[in-house]
Amino acid sequence: MSRPNPIPPLLSTRLCLQITHRKDMLTQAPSFSRPSSPATRLAVSTDDNLDLSQVTVPETTVAEKEFLAKTALLCQERNLPLTAVKNARDLASVRDSPIKPGRVYRIGRVSDATDDDMDILFGKCGVKTLVDLRSPTELKDDPTLEREEVFANFTDMVFYERNKLVKELGPEERRIEKKRKRDRVRAAVNGARKNTKDVIFSFVDNFFGSEDETEGEDDECIDCIAASKLLEDSARRRKRKERHFVSIMNEVKYVRGTLSKVRKRDIAGAIIKSPSAIVSKTARDNIKKPFLDEINGGGLPMLNELLLRFGAPGIKHVLDIISDSNRHPVAFYCTAGKDRTGMIAAIILAFLGVPDEAIVEDYSLSANVYAEMNDHKAMVGALSQRNLDAKTFLGAPPEVMRDTLENIRKTYGSIEGYLDFIGFGEESRERLRYALTQ
Repeated sequence: MSRPNPIPPLLSTRLCLQITHRKDMLTQAPSFSRPSSPATRLAVSTDDNLDLSQVTVPETTVAEKEFLAKTALLCQERNLPLTAVKNARDLASVRDSPIKPGRVYRIGRVSDATDDDMDILFGKCGVKTLVDLRSPTELKDDPTLEREEVFANFTDMVFYERNKLVKELGPEERRIEKKRKRDRVRAAVNGARKNTKDVIFSFVDNFFGSEDETEGEDDECIDCIAASKLLEDSARRRKRKERHFVSIMNEVKYVRGTLSKVRKRDIAGAIIKSPSAIVSKTARDNIKKPFLDEINGGGLPMLNELLLRFGAPGIKHVLDIISDSNRHPVAFYCTAGKDRTGMIAAIILAFLGVPDEAIVEDYSLSANVYAEMNDHKAMVGALSQRNLDAKTFLGAPPEVMRDTLENIRKTYGSIEGYLDFIGFGEESRERLRYALTQ
């Protein structure tokens, strides 16, 4: 494999640490329409017969081009010089961040890393703990998930949310077991009338696909330990590398959250108007409208709201990992390192007192990430197939994070109030503060 030019001398062991902050570049960012879809596997899951030659990538306005140019400039200053791993930067690089360099990184999917990417991440930056925030379905669809060159030296740890357990996997041990997605969705709609359930299942099959979802939480967890015990066991694991699988948002959670917001009268009205829903595809499509209206109307702010609520156990577990100094440096990621990764970063930064606009600025640096991906056109096509606005979903408008931070304070009183809500109490918060700032 040919290797790119060597890294400049300045980008040595402290390569992500020598950051020049460009202040206030994004305070005048243009206002965009709100994004409108869940940040799970939808963007890369397309029908086999999708003709990419028929997919039209939305045009970019002048204001949007100017905004992307500003974020691209900041990315050049702050992002790690990686080739295949996108959107990677030290949280110490955020304007007014009190975090010490080299403690915690936000990155995109790491399994595509080139040799030079690995030299930077695992060599010069010394990352020894990876936290994968993706859903089981996304993991199943990732052909590079078990790539030997990247993960051979990592011990896999799986967080099971239902009982808050962690399992350390052996070399030949299966990470996840097959389970039918419709069976899991059934729990989310328990209590609904039969016709409503049938419509919801049809909606789920259209929106997420009808393939099996993989998840193993219904089975007995052999040799698991309580997640809370990991910190007690930290010293034993200090010298080894670990990869933690912590799914904080999946398709079932998104459906459950959307159902909680769709007005019952809208669902009932759609069913009454379309009594042939069970046999007519056109009627079923009409009945899906209340769900799609809710998703498109709520956009990414609604997704973040659901993520904060339904992802609480996983978010707490991620913060516990990051608060353990023995696990540093830590890098956490989802697919593009934008939404779920951005939420974890925002929670940490807000707790440490970073101003809102600096958090918004860091989130907005993710705006370019999808455009840089090789399968961008396929992502646009996949979202269009599901009646979702690809242009808004694949962006990172500043107002999304502004709304999210405002919603945290409105709903929970403060960032500390949210951390109390997820069970990350004062002692845990002080451990996190010390681990990242001292």
